[in-house]
Amino acid sequence: MESGSGLDPSKSKGSGSGEGKFGAFLKRVEPFLPRKELNPVELRSWAKKTGFVSDYSGETSTKLGETESSAFDLPKGRDHQTDRASSRQTDLDPILGRSRRSDIGSDPESKPGSIEEERGSNRNEAAETPLENEGGKISRDLENGCYYPGGREGVGGGWPKPIVMKYGLRDNPPSYGPLICYGLQHYLSLAGSLIFIPLVIVPAMDGSDKDTAAVISTMLLLTGITTILQCYFGTRLPLVQGSSFVYLAPALVVINSEEFRNLTEHKFREIMRELQGAIIVGSLFQCILGSTGLMSLILRFINPVVVAPTVAAVGLAFFSYGFPQAGTCVEISVPVIVLLLICTLYLRGVSIFGHRIFRIYAVPLSALIVWTYAFFLTVGGAYDYKGCNADIPSSNILINECKKHAYTMKHCRTDASNAWTTSPWLRIPYPFQWGFPYFHMRTCIVMIFVSLVASVDSVGTYHATSMLVNAKRPTRGVVSRGVALEGFCSLLAGIWGSGTGSTTLTENIHTINITKVANRRALAIGALFLIFLSFVGKLGAILASIPQALAASVLCFIWALTVALGLSNLRYTQTASFRNITIVGVSLFLGLSIPAYFQQYQPLSTLILPSYYLSFGAASSGPFQTGIIQLDFAMNAVMSLNMVVTFLLAFVLDNTVPGSKEERGVYVWSRAEDMEMDPAMQADYSLPRRVSQFFGCRCCY
Repeated sequence: MESGSGLDPSKSKGSGSGEGKFGAFLKRVEPFLPRKELNPVELRSWAKKTGFVSDYSGETSTKLGETESSAFDLPKGRDHQTDRASSRQTDLDPILGRSRRSDIGSDPESKPGSIEEERGSNRNEAAETPLENEGGKISRDLENGCYYPGGREGVGGGWPKPIVMKYGLRDNPPSYGPLICYGLQHYLSLAGSLIFIPLVIVPAMDGSDKDTAAVISTMLLLTGITTILQCYFGTRLPLVQGSSFVYLAPALVVINSEEFRNLTEHKFREIMRELQGAIIVGSLFQCILGSTGLMSLILRFINPVVVAPTVAAVGLAFFSYGFPQAGTCVEISVPVIVLLLICTLYLRGVSIFGHRIFRIYAVPLSALIVWTYAFFLTVGGAYDYKGCNADIPSSNILINECKKHAYTMKHCRTDASNAWTTSPWLRIPYPFQWGFPYFHMRTCIVMIFVSLVASVDSVGTYHATSMLVNAKRPTRGVVSRGVALEGFCSLLAGIWGSGTGSTTLTENIHTINITKVANRRALAIGALFLIFLSFVGKLGAILASIPQALAASVLCFIWALTVALGLSNLRYTQTASFRNITIVGVSLFLGLSIPAYFQQYQPLSTLILPSYYLSFGAASSGPFQTGIIQLDFAMNAVMSLNMVVTFLLAFVLDNTVPGSKEERGVYVWSRAEDMEMDPAMQADYSLPRRVSQFFGCRCCY
């Protein structure tokens, strides 16, 4: 211990005076100065530069072979060392000119509580007392995913206390049983995001029920493969890769373009091959963005004020599709939404055998219950109409009375799908299964913009997840590596033909928060199960038979959750700042209004397309007309996408309107030098040893 620090643990015990106690140190400034000649102004400038914000925590830890002493912690970075190393904490706020909260440190004998798990070390009784007094409140806070020291959020936009994880990045259970359970649990909680996208795009492409089952199996296979790649060769954070809603809106724009509206033969395959080519080009752009280091430069301009409205716009883009599609069977859609709200909000604190079943499995439980209810409605004759047959295509129905009910029978009946009878038991998805892709400039330009938005979405997810799992923030190089691998994963999606690109699912944040499991090996084992299940053709057939109204109802909830998760990024900023709320408000409003302007230039579409597809049909007849057909299509399509317009507005405004780093909540990433000197950080983010030796050491950082 350096002289002059005043934190010598040998002097903290054994003296009868109050100065030997932690509470006494809070009232004395001098002992906390590392050097007597240090100018406090230097500390202020250091805090402003690094974004340091104290949350006044008072964690204690025991070091083997030494007496217990107060821990040193920088809450802003939440830099956690290994279990053997103990940390020491100093209160820099008196030096920085900040006032200490009255509820902490007012009593010389008081000591803030600690919520970190015991890992074989003994605890000081003084550190356990606050937990005993506030045990009920802290446990409730932990279940909600956060803990605020002193009962309030950190000052100046500081992050809440890290939540306690059952299993961290490198924590492994003693057997494979818990790993398998936790892995499957993670994917079941994301079931809505993984399997419902094919139920939207395949019917829009006039694909058969067999095609829907095949696309679902393909998505399960790609989700398993890409998740394993991301866990071990990307950022190495516990994130599931899958078909993202970021790619859903542009896919619907391509599907509803004039070129494909009048196709009668092989419409599904023609559109799928068009999407494959566009996704491949967009993924190559994303690979270049990450592997060349351009993403590291762009990261300087991507901050929460940009990420929040962009991710929120991804969910808001489907407000015209959600309930208009679900409302075709209100007797099914309304119970689904009500059950989802009951499970996630009213029953979130109910524990069964120590597990929050209703929070973790809200989507599959609600869908299964209402699916069973819809089955009894179908068997009971609720959708039987005299002289009408649900198996006859609506275009071949001649009886006017049956034409009125054809839409209801198709969207509500549980036996309307023939996927079970047409799908094989064993089917292995293979590359270019729909044919060789088409490459057209118009759709490729659209997907390049979309891949950029997907990268921005992933940046916010990387940052939030690293804070959630109590790891140090990744370096810019690690983020670039993750974006490059996402581009490679989208390349695989384009080659296999899933209809959408692959990216990090934003819903991961919610899943990790409620399951308290952030283990890479658990995700990898669950991904292996997905790969195996993708070969079972009948499983895809079962999922393909979900009524479309039920799927749309679940998607209404998931899209709303996406909006909420996007806006939650604003917690890193000064949310009361007029600058921030103006940028977010203007970006979101114009991000919805400008595409609406482009979407009104389609007089013929209103006679051809259903109402819930009208907002995706502006690419062929928008106001942008230069005479170059390919360019006109691309620009009208791009400007009709809510998320792209919102991102461009937020990006320009946030980087041109003056504002301090604290006000903007600028992301602070770790430095490569820090990673080289920190073994724990290398274990979290470095590539496997043989891989790093093959590509060179710089790939680790």
